[in-house]
Amino acid sequence: MDFRTGAGKQRQTFRILEWLHRKGIKQGSIAAELGISCTLVSDTIRGRRNNRRVLRVLVERGCPVTFLSLPSDMAPRHAA
Repeated sequence: MDFRTGAGKQRQTFRILEWLHRKGIKQGSIAAELGISCTLVSDTIRGRRNNRRVLRVLVERGCPVTFLSLPSDMAPRHAA
């Protein structure tokens, strides 16, 4: 059974987790910084949820947006 819906369905979980590990960033530190649960951070990384605050932190810290499959309102805008 697949619990992924919407934009998170294409999220590249293992690449995000590998990126976090290489950068020494813990999911718990993101949760503490935002004042949310570790479960919400984990569910967002796994594509079960689309918490924009978590996604924004990942983008700001340099996670490749190609891994994140961002919701349309967060997708980078390209210059015409």
